[in-house]
Amino acid sequence: LQAMSDNESANEEDWLALRPQEPSPSQCCGSGCKPCIYDVYEKELAQWERAKAKQDKSLLMGKKEQSNNSELNPDTFTAFSVSLVEQLTEDTYQYKFELPGNSSLRLSLGQHIVLRGVVNGLEVQRAYTPISPRNAEGYFEVLIKCYEAGLMSQYIKTWKRGDVVFWRGPFGGFPYQPNKHGELLMLASGTGLAPMIPILQSITDDEEDETFVTLVGCFPTFDKIYLKPLLQDLARYWNIRIFYVLSQETSLEKLPWSYQENTYTGRLNEDLMKTIVNSCRRKPFVLICGSSAFNEDMSRYLKAAGIEENSCFVF
Repeated sequence: LQAMSDNESANEEDWLALRPQEPSPSQCCGSGCKPCIYDVYEKELAQWERAKAKQDKSLLMGKKEQSNNSELNPDTFTAFSVSLVEQLTEDTYQYKFELPGNSSLRLSLGQHIVLRGVVNGLEVQRAYTPISPRNAEGYFEVLIKCYEAGLMSQYIKTWKRGDVVFWRGPFGGFPYQPNKHGELLMLASGTGLAPMIPILQSITDDEEDETFVTLVGCFPTFDKIYLKPLLQDLARYWNIRIFYVLSQETSLEKLPWSYQENTYTGRLNEDLMKTIVNSCRRKPFVLICGSSAFNEDMSRYLKAAGIEENSCFVF
């Protein structure tokens, strides 16, 4: 009898070792993904409970923590290899990842993907939006700002060419349709530029798409504007206007002359918002992406400028 109960307790320990671990708060990127990491956990826990009730471990075989088939998947993390690391400003980097063959991520516009990192034994997850064109083949690119004290930033700063990192997704996105809106007003703060870039590129790549776009990029200083050559190229299109709002610049005199007429110093406030909205060629539909404080401020200023909530989309 004693031997029997020892076996049972060993068996119980085996099953406990297989039980999925509940995610810690640091593992949730807070971007409202579907499925969220907690949804994945609930699903795995239910699978574990079914298998344990039937005492059949083969029922757990479907559990995939991560996959190496390089197909992006919202439920599991997939390995991708870093092919290029480029520093854009003192704290912002552009990373390029390999896709097998000439495959494409096939994201909808503005969709984000979730990165998993492990720092000091703690798993962290964060959401980032690829900035590569939607039809990019064989690679994708992500713009990432690294923070001095950021847990994920500590992990990202160690990346070099050939490193393998894990992503899952895609999630979210803006259901853009060509010519649906007369004008898009894009309000982006810092790396909030990321979801705007693929939308801009899809408009300029489509000769049939006559949507006007006004992009307002908010940065601390001129040196901290990301992707200047790409933005300058986009601004050459007849239907694209780009303004910069530089919160820590006091004068436009030191800026290259090509930037002086479309740059404002100080912050994007209610008055400037009204000026920009009134300068739009058609009543705009507004896309907003930045910190939560930036998003709240923009929503407030837009309301004051007469733009209804149902004419805004926040990434």
